[in-house]
Order: sequence, then structure tokens, then C-alpha cells
Amino acid sequence: MIFTETKLRGAYLLDLDKHEDERGFFARAWCVDEFKKHGLNQRLVQCNISFNKRRGTLRGMHYQGEPYEEAKLVRCTRGALYDVIIDLRRDSPTFKEWFSVELTAQNHRALYVPEGLAHGFQTLVDNTEVFYQMSEFFHPECARGIRWDDPAFGIRWPLPDSLIISEKDRIYENWKG
Repeated sequence: MIFTETKLRGAYLLDLDKHEDERGFFARAWCVDEFKKHGLNQRLVQCNISFNKRRGTLRGMHYQGEPYEEAKLVRCTRGALYDVIIDLRRDSPTFKEWFSVELTAQNHRALYVPEGLAHGFQTLVDNTEVFYQMSEFFHPECARGIRWDDPAFGIRWPLPDSLIISEKDRIYENWKG
């Protein structure tokens, strides 16, 4: 696995170190030792799949609050998405900054999202599937979110005129930090 730190401290892009031949390729997508070597949370307790029927579907911006903050490893297994994270850690030099990356089934990239960051995405094509590995169990009482269009962050979504968004995500308040 190839780890590249993003501009947000502790958030990494993970690219496969492919071993290719005439059949295709083989690559490691998860390794506790490699995560430990990079100082990342190695705990995995839950895996989730998000299937999105339509291009333009936006999910986010979500995070889980204390005492159940979670790290995520996010990979697109079908289709394509524009993935966004926001640094909500007050002690971070990149506090309130955001980072985006395109994750596709073809590029096989993953995004490691450390605790304290909000996460969301917008699908770029129909029938996009996202696979999450989570460091913490879901605790509904700690589920949090901020508006996807909060002016405090100024996220530039690729398909602003094609939004499909849940009522829950639509009514999140602007961030009060």
C-alpha cells in the first residue's frame, strides 16, 4: 500500500501497490502493521456499504462525536464519487480546512479519515457504491452533521445543480465552532 498524507494532518490517500500480470493484479488493501507504522488507527469494528442510484447524490457532512469519535477508510467499489473531508479539530493547524479527492472503482484509491473530521461525498455517476471500514460502532446519540453548503467552509461540489440529498442532511445547521 502506498500512503500519501493529504493537507489535513492524519488524513491519507491510499493507493494500491499492484502486482500485475496477464490475469490482472493483486494488491493489499488493508494491513494492521502498515497502518500502525503510519500512526493510524488500526481498529476496525464495522464495515458499511452505501449504494447510490443516481448521479448527484450527496451524503454528508457526517461525523460521530465524543466519546465515540471514529476513523474511516473509504473506498469506491463501483462508479465514481467526489469525496470531501473537513478538519473540525480545534487544535489542528488545518482547523476548518477541507480536502477533496475523486474516488472511483477504476483508480482503486481509498481515503483514510481520522477522528475529528467530517466526511461526505457526491456521486459522479449512477449506481455508485461506497465501502467504509469504521474504527467505532455506530452510536446514534453521537451522530453529528453539518450542512454540506455551510459558508464557513465553502466546499465546491462538482454537480451543484444535480443535488439529491436526504431531508436529514438538508436540515443540518451551519457549524457553530
